[in-house]
Amino acid sequence: EFIAQDSGTLTIATTHTQARYSLPRVVTEFKRRYPNVHLALQQGNPVQIGEMVEAGSADIGIATEALDSFSNLLALPGYNWTHCVVVPPTHPLAGATRPSLETLARYPIVTYDKAFAGHSNIDAAFAARGITPDIVLAAIDADVIKTYAESGLGIGIVASVAYDAGRDRGLTMVDASHLFRTNTTRVAIRRNALLRGYAFEFISLFAPQLTRHSVEAALAGATDDYEL
Repeated sequence: EFIAQDSGTLTIATTHTQARYSLPRVVTEFKRRYPNVHLALQQGNPVQIGEMVEAGSADIGIATEALDSFSNLLALPGYNWTHCVVVPPTHPLAGATRPSLETLARYPIVTYDKAFAGHSNIDAAFAARGITPDIVLAAIDADVIKTYAESGLGIGIVASVAYDAGRDRGLTMVDASHLFRTNTTRVAIRRNALLRGYAFEFISLFAPQLTRHSVEAALAGATDDYEL
């Protein structure tokens, strides 16, 4: 830490959605501050990410699902997000305000694979109403979901962070925050980890409330109960 504070390797394990939509700004700023640190991104599903961090092949894991189920990991809340529905501009749902689950269930649905991005909350919402949605495609990649929604295969349900009005010009976004529970993306590290200073910096760039002091306190066992 004292000999080479600004050089080394930092490996981040994360999902496609986080790598594609949440991390570019963080990675750009981190590389500006630490040009001599080799930053590696490894992608996987949430369970694989937890296993990579637990095994030491990744320093930090970032995902929505599963990370808080690993007893050897400290999984701290990074940010909260909700789902939205994406449809072509000519779709009957385009421009809808506060659609119901029953309304969504009238159409084929394209959404995440069960292991990814809050799919469990989608399932739980429909199950609570006794509705079995027609999920015609489940993917690990929000871009795939949006592509098939745009082609008319079905309405897309994606993380709201994955919709970009500038890039997704062939789609209209319909807010679905009232339909599905809020999701929390977590940052996970090993409980016995000895992190370099730049690793703490990366965490705080991703989630500003996770300062070095707060993360070290959680590692020391003071608390791992954070709320956003």
